[in-house]
Amino acid sequence: MSRILIVEDEPRLARLEADYLQHAGFQTHCLSQGLEVIPWLKENTVELILLDLMVPGRDGLDICRDIRSFSQVPIIIVTARIEEIDRLLGLEMGADDYICKPFSPREMVARVKAVLRRLQPPAPNSAQQALTLSPQSFKVQYDGREIELTAVEFQLLYTLYQQPGRIFSRARLMDLIYQDQRIVSDRTIDSHIKKLRKKIAELIPEKEVICSVYGAGYRYDPQSVEPEE
Repeated sequence: MSRILIVEDEPRLARLEADYLQHAGFQTHCLSQGLEVIPWLKENTVELILLDLMVPGRDGLDICRDIRSFSQVPIIIVTARIEEIDRLLGLEMGADDYICKPFSPREMVARVKAVLRRLQPPAPNSAQQALTLSPQSFKVQYDGREIELTAVEFQLLYTLYQQPGRIFSRARLMDLIYQDQRIVSDRTIDSHIKKLRKKIAELIPEKEVICSVYGAGYRYDPQSVEPEE
């Protein structure tokens, strides 16, 4: 049974989240103080964290960043900050998804299940297991076929491929790909992604494994749906 850590200082909301998650078959543990989170996580294991950004004691973004220094446990940010910049900052710090208050408890449960499902090991016949990446040659193989990528295209694919399901913002991808701090625009990443998708479609025409997340960025999903026409 998966265990979920709820970091929320509003007792009624924390109880509501716990009730719905428990009804869905999860175990839960609640913390209300930001300073408690890191010490507790270093002594306990959970499968996912619901992290409110406005808990007392520590800022939620700082907590998220510190968690990522020692753990890749999935994090869903819960926030009343609806501005795009706040959502993107959370993703930059390593969060896997976000929920804006007020929200439906059913939506919260659905998002928890979706994140956990994305991060499960792929089925034996999935694209992720079949794809073989060769960093020395910038080549990608699948089912006996092969394509060759540019250095930037390969870095993009390799970054997304290493953490399937995680959303990478364009800014984060630019920082990872262009470490010489050259000035590039968001459209540069979009252009490389478009070319990369076209090449991968030569290997896997039935799936769009690099998915766009509206207003957030891109993620790699080997179990994605068919590409749109």
